[in-house]
Amino acid sequence: MQATQPLIVDAHLDLATNAMAYNRDLTRPVHEIRQRERSLKLTDHPDRGRGTVALPELRRGGVGLVFATMIARVQPPGTVPVNVRLPGWHSPAQAWADAQRQLAWYREMEEQGEMVCLTDWPSSAAHLERWNDGNDNDDKPIGYVLALEGADSIVDLDHLHRFYAQGLRSIGPAHFGPGRYAPGTGSDGGGLTPAGRELLREMDTLGMILDLTHLTDRGFLEALELYGGPVVASHQNCRALVPGERQFSDEQIRRVVERDGVLGGALDAWMLHPGYMRGRDDPRDLNIRLERVIDHFDHICQLAGNCDHIGIGSDLDGLFGREQSPADLDTIADLQRLEDLLARRGYTSADREKVLSGNWVRVLRRALGSSAG
Repeated sequence: MQATQPLIVDAHLDLATNAMAYNRDLTRPVHEIRQRERSLKLTDHPDRGRGTVALPELRRGGVGLVFATMIARVQPPGTVPVNVRLPGWHSPAQAWADAQRQLAWYREMEEQGEMVCLTDWPSSAAHLERWNDGNDNDDKPIGYVLALEGADSIVDLDHLHRFYAQGLRSIGPAHFGPGRYAPGTGSDGGGLTPAGRELLREMDTLGMILDLTHLTDRGFLEALELYGGPVVASHQNCRALVPGERQFSDEQIRRVVERDGVLGGALDAWMLHPGYMRGRDDPRDLNIRLERVIDHFDHICQLAGNCDHIGIGSDLDGLFGREQSPADLDTIADLQRLEDLLARRGYTSADREKVLSGNWVRVLRRALGSSAG
């Protein structure tokens, strides 16, 4: 990566899922991973041979800090997965063990010097200073904030504290379908469960980041009423532009802004084009390009009156690849193209810096600077 490129923070990447569920060696370049999957003629997932994310491409694109997830769901007896590509475990204990497997991969990446876990503000500030030192970043580790997408794997509050001791700093209680702590996208629309309320209260005492992404409308309101700590929506676009429960309404966006939160623009074509049908539509045919996410940025800025509440939460390779990404994106390194696209829309240099990294850094400074020791 050229040191003249601006630093980018991506607030949502499912790296461990790709490494451990898809068996992708993310230390290798994206095009090598694609070629290996094609040569093996893998067909278990639609995005085989079409991945966009690997650690070399993160460095090449200046993505020096990410929120990196663990995902381990529990499937209630007698229910059918909302998404067949997101099956669940039959017990919280199994989900916990799966999350620990994913965490072990992150730890091994640390051992190899590929990544570094950021758990407090001093270590985060030092990492950011290193990435902004003017030198090439080819050998610099990717900093990551450990995040949990869907809280099913937290067996009980004791396990929450164990997760925290292991470096977990951000939790989204919901994902797809029913959840032990909160229902999510494609569910019956209910609110937080009693256990979910207890979870949020304990997270608050730890100073953790609450990720509102995937919560139902009811769960969203209940979470904001209950939670006093920092809130974000790591990968969340606008319902006014792309209708559907997966996006936030204008009122929800205003509530996040009121709490000084940040919303991360997601690059899933399903969230960028009204009526997009996964598995049927082609982003190239629909002319879905990177600029679509800036439409969502613009909308949030108009509601907020400033550029202080938008950032990148790409969700690239979140169970999809190039077949469901903007047509003009080859790998995650192409996130650098957003700066020019923002400039063309009239975003000043200072505002572009906020979008690419500064707004997420502000959240981390507040959250990690006040988290429990």
